[in-house]
Amino acid sequence: MTSSNSATDAGEQAWPEAKAAAAAKAGVRLHIDGELATVVLDRVDKRNAMTPSTWWHLAEVGRALPGSVRAVLLRAEGPSFSAGLDRSVLIGGEGGAKTLLDLAHAGQADAEMTIEAFQEAFTWWRNPDLITVAAVQGHAVGAGFQLALACDLRLAAEDARFAMREITLGLVPDLGGSKPLVDLVGPARALEICATGRWVDAAEAERLGLVNRVCRTADLAIDAEVFVRELLAADRDALIETKALVQGAVERDYDSQRAAERAAQVRRIRALAGR
Repeated sequence: MTSSNSATDAGEQAWPEAKAAAAAKAGVRLHIDGELATVVLDRVDKRNAMTPSTWWHLAEVGRALPGSVRAVLLRAEGPSFSAGLDRSVLIGGEGGAKTLLDLAHAGQADAEMTIEAFQEAFTWWRNPDLITVAAVQGHAVGAGFQLALACDLRLAAEDARFAMREITLGLVPDLGGSKPLVDLVGPARALEICATGRWVDAAEAERLGLVNRVCRTADLAIDAEVFVRELLAADRDALIETKALVQGAVERDYDSQRAAERAAQVRRIRALAGR
């Protein structure tokens, strides 16, 4: 992987040049190639640590995607996927910028509204008409772990390490990561991972079901693209229906799931018959 901050790499097909440049400055690039969109985290000097600006631009990506996009590949430049929250967000940086601790002085509704705005960067990856894949190398910590969890599927390099470190800062996971973590590994294991902040290496992540596949670190980029292209070979509407069935199965009982399967299959048969 090579780092680039050009506006062209940021996806001029989807964004005006000025918006692409602003996103690249915040460490977010977007490139669209037909049905595939690639979102790249690119703050290599900060190990792709995230700020509210990162989240704002990631949310903008979701809003900017054209309807022709069927799949989104999330990857990162450098040795780490994301070191999580940029500590300047907690302790402040140059110019007296506001920090997360300033939320303590806001009313409950306003503070929650601010966090809800942050969460938008993590929610659109589950849209029913998209299939999303995260390719994770090195560290995926806190917000970085939660961003990988936001995707439908995850590939990990052999050197990948995951950790939900919010508790070490006296915080909780608040960017939508707790739900998919529980769905993937169960409440007891999810609580252990969140409560201890411990590291989960790639091999354990695969055993627990956190990742779908572990790749050689040097091969991650190409393996992830091949994987996404294989998904794109599926019929678009059948893939949408299948994703909805699988996601809904978590909440449905057996008979309700069978009913959902029947309804979806009838829709597919009618579509294939041109009715």
